[in-house]
Amino acid sequence: MGTAKNPVRGLKDTRVGGNNGALRQFCLHLGMVALASLLFAASFPNLLVENGLPLLAWIAYVPIFALIRRVGLRAALGWGALYGYAAYGLFNYWLSVFHPLAGVIVGGIYLVYLAVLFFTLKLADIFFPRRSYLIQWIIWLAYEYLRTKGFLGYAYGITGYSQWRVIPLIQIASVFGVWGVSALVVFPSAWLGAALRDWRVPDGLAGMGRAVKGFFRTEKIAVLVWAAALVPALIFGFISPTDFSAFPEARIALIQHNTDPWKPSRAPTAGQAIEEYRNDLRILKRLSDEALKSDPGPDMVVWSETAFVPRIYWHETYRDDPASWALVRELLDYLSAQDVPFVIGNDDARKDPALNPNPYDDYRVDYNAVMLFEKGKIAQIYRKLHLVPFTEHFPYQQQLPLIYRALEQADTHFWEKGREATVFSGPGFTFATPICFEDTFGYLSRNFIRNGAEVIVNLSNDAWSKSLPAQNQHLSMAVFRAVENRRSMVRSTASGQTCAVDPSGRVIALAPPFSEAWITVAIPVVKEDTIYTRYGDFTGAGFTAAAVFLLLFGGASYIISKTRKKS
Repeated sequence: MGTAKNPVRGLKDTRVGGNNGALRQFCLHLGMVALASLLFAASFPNLLVENGLPLLAWIAYVPIFALIRRVGLRAALGWGALYGYAAYGLFNYWLSVFHPLAGVIVGGIYLVYLAVLFFTLKLADIFFPRRSYLIQWIIWLAYEYLRTKGFLGYAYGITGYSQWRVIPLIQIASVFGVWGVSALVVFPSAWLGAALRDWRVPDGLAGMGRAVKGFFRTEKIAVLVWAAALVPALIFGFISPTDFSAFPEARIALIQHNTDPWKPSRAPTAGQAIEEYRNDLRILKRLSDEALKSDPGPDMVVWSETAFVPRIYWHETYRDDPASWALVRELLDYLSAQDVPFVIGNDDARKDPALNPNPYDDYRVDYNAVMLFEKGKIAQIYRKLHLVPFTEHFPYQQQLPLIYRALEQADTHFWEKGREATVFSGPGFTFATPICFEDTFGYLSRNFIRNGAEVIVNLSNDAWSKSLPAQNQHLSMAVFRAVENRRSMVRSTASGQTCAVDPSGRVIALAPPFSEAWITVAIPVVKEDTIYTRYGDFTGAGFTAAAVFLLLFGGASYIISKTRKKS
């Protein structure tokens, strides 16, 4: 099989040996995409290995970088689209359970994203024919950073998160964020993909070894520089502090009631829904009482995201639904008898004609919120800042009315965005409460820490997924928030993974998933800021700026060179 000698002219796969050769080549490329999709999905928590196989991430993109060199621009778009849909279909298979449209939407988004990414990777191959793998490595890292931004921001699948259990390696996140980990892990794929550009299947493993050895002779400097970065990163990880016994401790009870808060809303009648909510409250109270009776007892109790569903403030204030108000009053009576504060996830509904002028809705505006209760009274409230696109928030009703109506018909519950990164005053420590999806973004926890939070308290609900891999994928990102800011983190979830994470990213306590459980954890209260806390995602932004500059510079140089040759 041959390769395109003129990459600009080769706008489609090189064809050798007539139709049979083209078919063989197509099948080979299809196999490369399939292999890359499997390696990508297997690197993260998955159905077969609950914590994922982090070593696979170091070679997961080799088939992709090798494929880019074999195809033209037009074919790169097609193969990128296929890889995006296949890889994320395998990796986020549980999304269709989250929402009827979620799997289709995310698959469609990454179909487009990866098509564009493959196109730019091929441009780098054209503009920088000798060392394009270095430019492609930078472009890949820029892509990972950019896709966490804006309305469609989605952090699942960032390469660095696959290493969440490799504790020494991820310590550099306190300096560079997850982007530094991704940079180390992606490079071998880019280099090996370039090394195998002339390898052919008939050459076998021996031919593969010869190709890598030959490439190393000419491109060993890049490997040595990468190794010179990897070794200090590991040394830094091994010497980073792991003993936090000198710091003061906070004792927090985390309640996992193992019910899906969404389920009662689908009950046939309002009365049946209330009974299911009442049963959930019984479980929450029983587990909390068990935790409070433990010795030593907790300083604070945390329930998960929307653990209690009837709107506490709304029903206490307006009392337009006697059955819901009775249940809210039962909760408030229970909380007023407690000597420790409770942190509870709830729908914070208010009448706000400025935001909702519709009288048929009672001018109601809903926020996904966390409430701090002291003696049955709301002391502080945090309202979710970064809402889940399409399923919690869709700001394009006027521009895209068809999509908006489709989401509404699929029973989507939209929330209003919060406006303040609230820091709570806890019993002897301050804390912030990123809600569910929010702990997948580094910038949010960083902002909380800069506002004075000493502990990160995440409230999540992944019960709807009925999937341990989904819950572990979420946890794999959450541990980076602890490392980035050197803060302890606790997570109270509906069904798992309810846990405590120390400032080095170690999971030091974990409740059994998909079971009614409580754990009281003693976590160090650390107040020292990191480089990441001070400067944020400068590494990701740097890779993005470098990628844009190199593509523009390479494109201009290429055009000038072609123009001179024609002259």
